[in-house]
Amino acid sequence: MKFCDIFDFYNKIKGMKIAFIGIGVSHRELIKICAEKGALVTLCDKRNLDDIKEKDELMSLGVKFKTGPNYLKNVDADIVFRTPGMYFLSPALDEIKKSGAMITSEMELFFEFCPCKIYAITGSDGKTTTSNVIATMLKQSGKTVHLGGNLGRALLPICHSIKKDDVAVVELSSFQLISMRKSADVAVITNLSPNHLDVHHDMQEYIDSKKNIFIHQNSSQRLVLNLDNEETYKMRTLSKGSVNFFSYANKACFIENNFDGAFLDENGDIFLKSGSSIEKIMHKSLIKIPGEHNVENYLTAISAVGNEVGSEIVRQVAATFSGVEHRIEFVKEVNGVKFYNDSIASSPTRTIAGLKSFSQKLILIAGGYDKNLSYAPLAPIIKENVKLLITMGNTADKIETAVKDDTSPLALPEIIRVNDMNEAVKTALIKSQSGDIVILSPASASFDKYRNFEERGRHFKDIVNAL
Repeated sequence: MKFCDIFDFYNKIKGMKIAFIGIGVSHRELIKICAEKGALVTLCDKRNLDDIKEKDELMSLGVKFKTGPNYLKNVDADIVFRTPGMYFLSPALDEIKKSGAMITSEMELFFEFCPCKIYAITGSDGKTTTSNVIATMLKQSGKTVHLGGNLGRALLPICHSIKKDDVAVVELSSFQLISMRKSADVAVITNLSPNHLDVHHDMQEYIDSKKNIFIHQNSSQRLVLNLDNEETYKMRTLSKGSVNFFSYANKACFIENNFDGAFLDENGDIFLKSGSSIEKIMHKSLIKIPGEHNVENYLTAISAVGNEVGSEIVRQVAATFSGVEHRIEFVKEVNGVKFYNDSIASSPTRTIAGLKSFSQKLILIAGGYDKNLSYAPLAPIIKENVKLLITMGNTADKIETAVKDDTSPLALPEIIRVNDMNEAVKTALIKSQSGDIVILSPASASFDKYRNFEERGRHFKDIVNAL
């Protein structure tokens, strides 16, 4: 089934049977648009009909519903949009494919139809902040920027209004990328470490999914890779286009191997190399948001767009950009105790970065849904940087065991188990004293108690703000 552009798509879907699996951010507006364009729309959702708050509005548009435990049985459709959270290689989707339906996603069609240049960012850590920094730099340079994807905004519903000279900045997860058949004009991979192994068959499948962000590029397009990460560095030989690197720790490689991109030197200065030209951009101390991982995020962004936006804009953004919600976000100070929301930290590596962002020992709230990740690498960092560990959720046992089993010669922090977020915040406040820092940095997904990390973070903030 071929469509020339978004307008051709809307013209041709009249009378077609279109099924949407789930009604999250990716589908909410698109369902309405397709119904209004005359498609025969069915929403397939595992929840009961009465639990779908949009049901009355969608019914008024003629949308049909297939809900409950058998929501994916005998789906009758010409086109099926899967939610990004649904594993592409699932048996249920295989059955739907056998019926002859076209399986696609909001982001796949956006890549097909988008008329402007696409910058796409993926990775295990840092992709949301990097996406926002890149978007801010491009916007400051005068571009009309459309920011979306995995960070909470669907772009296909606005595709008809995007102009050729605009730019799209898109954050992509492995679940979105696993079925992508088209790559970005500028593809960025921040890093790769074990993640989502509760869903992906193995680490190799996770890595292969990430490769789709660049594997379909042509020679005029560009790939940005982390020189310090073994898995991303290996990908350089697979690129059909040009490759830029960024590095926190390997300045010499840019000179010895004539690599282009951004690097940090031993004095903390950030440079951008392009061919024979090496320009000092700024000192890392100019970056407003805390943490060495955010220095890496800026190195990534500079490698991706530094030559396009210019060094002055890079410096302006570094000095003024205050960060993204749920990423080491300051919430409130209570009796001299500062509370930070780092709910985005859904893996051990993210929590490690968060803990290293402060120069004192912290009170850490951690735990949640188990993604089958090892907590051993996190354990010595907790012992070094945490004075009180408050655990909750499905991974509480795993985190506590990892810390207690760690053989590094560091003292164990005090560990307290709680039942929920309310008890965690209450315990942190009772056990803290003026000058302390409390951080929610779960090192785990949120699905044991929340729909997503945003909901978890906002619940934490609501509790703290009510103190």
